[in-house]
Amino acid sequence: MPVTVSEPLARRVTQWDEYSGRFEALAQVEVRARVSGFIDKVHFRDGQMIKVGDLLFTIDPRPYQLAAESARAEVARAKAQVDLTDTQVDRGQALIRSRTITDQDFDQRKANANIARAQLQAAEAQLKVAELNLEWTEVRAPLAGRISDRKVDAGNLIAGGQTGATLLATIVSIDPIRFVFDISEADYLRYNRLLRSGTRTSETANPVRIRLADETEWKRTGETDFVDNAMNPRSGTMRGRAIVDNTDSMLTPGLFGRLQLFGGDYDALLIPDAAVVSDQARKIVLVVGQDGTVAAKPVTLGPLVDGLRVVREGLDAKDRVVLDGLANPMVRPGAKVVPQKGEIATAAAKR
Repeated sequence: MPVTVSEPLARRVTQWDEYSGRFEALAQVEVRARVSGFIDKVHFRDGQMIKVGDLLFTIDPRPYQLAAESARAEVARAKAQVDLTDTQVDRGQALIRSRTITDQDFDQRKANANIARAQLQAAEAQLKVAELNLEWTEVRAPLAGRISDRKVDAGNLIAGGQTGATLLATIVSIDPIRFVFDISEADYLRYNRLLRSGTRTSETANPVRIRLADETEWKRTGETDFVDNAMNPRSGTMRGRAIVDNTDSMLTPGLFGRLQLFGGDYDALLIPDAAVVSDQARKIVLVVGQDGTVAAKPVTLGPLVDGLRVVREGLDAKDRVVLDGLANPMVRPGAKVVPQKGEIATAAAKR
């Protein structure tokens, strides 16, 4: 029985471990007003992309403009009081030398001048507060990204401040975006051993490749930026996170996907998937000896790399692997065959 045989293809391959996960926003902000009042105008369309500093809401500014004008008037009054007390002190210095006024009267004039300066500082501080409140009547975007729908329409009275403020909208960052996934305890230990052996350069900053549910190729790339500091005792997994570019805004928070994580480089033997035979719970590969006798070798398989299956254990680089004729009952362990030279090629080489 003639069969085609070939030695396994020896290559240095990169291991990519696959995990499921979902995308999360790099940052998320709840937009709330710092001052209370009536919403005068809404300046965005629901769901649009916005930049930092874009005007989102305008609160009726008239009460705060009046408060700012009142504070400016109080500053002017305090300045006039300072000028008056300073003049009284200057006059008092000449009068104290001629003993026209007592030391107590002069000390009182100096105290009045200091009190006037303190009142001026307080008035200036109140003016800054009033101007700040007036500035806060324009609610601007603190974050670049995509804004949600408006939670309050124009004409509604809202509450502002540090507590109990009305939620106006939410903003999530879009580019870049995070991908969160969980790895098993066994994988975590393996990665740590690779790190200590020098195969992986660091715990983070390792390359990743991502595809969505409707994609077949791993076109999106990024790198890990965070590994949690403790295993989850319930699931026995470690949470990891990657940063991915999202220039086309295709990725959105909450979306699920698949991630390939760099697992190191190693020397491997590759054979076609069709050369692997299932024997109950085992995977075997048929090889032909020098005398033309077929033998079965149990193997431990790895992932597919460029269209070929990685064999982790069980094969030797000089083994002649049977590539075709496996469906023929004549090709079985112990049978005599006539080996014919074949060749194993990657998918890229066949193109």
